[in-house]
Amino acid sequence: MSLYFLDSSALAKRYVTETGSAWVRALTDSAARNPLIIARITWVEVCSALARRQREGSLTPGEVTQATQTFRYDIDMQYQVAELDRTLAEVAGELVARHPLRAYDAVQLASALQVQADLVRAEAPTLIFLSADDRLLAIAQAEGLLTDNPNHHP
Repeated sequence: MSLYFLDSSALAKRYVTETGSAWVRALTDSAARNPLIIARITWVEVCSALARRQREGSLTPGEVTQATQTFRYDIDMQYQVAELDRTLAEVAGELVARHPLRAYDAVQLASALQVQADLVRAEAPTLIFLSADDRLLAIAQAEGLLTDNPNHHP
């Protein structure tokens, strides 16, 4: 069993078929019993990705509705959600000062770093940060996280 923090680019692969989807679906399958952690803002980012795909014509309105309903159910039933609070926002602000990060990427990374720090204090297994963004993964590695990219698992 591994602990995974999925950023939006990785998690979206569970709800939309693309490179890496089979791998993400396997590790997020409830039978795998992997603890899955996401940031609260992931809801906004995945909904945005689904809406964009609908506007571009690669998903139908019905597919977007189904994916959104499934995602909402998974948030309620399967994912542990890292909440955005003042401390996390401060860490994200520090990250954008040190690294060329977009704001939401900084919040995703700050969330993962906070979870990792909590796991270290509890002497729990190490977290694996998943993202389909190579730049974000390089920064996460520089910040001391173990990482993986679903795009490397077609």
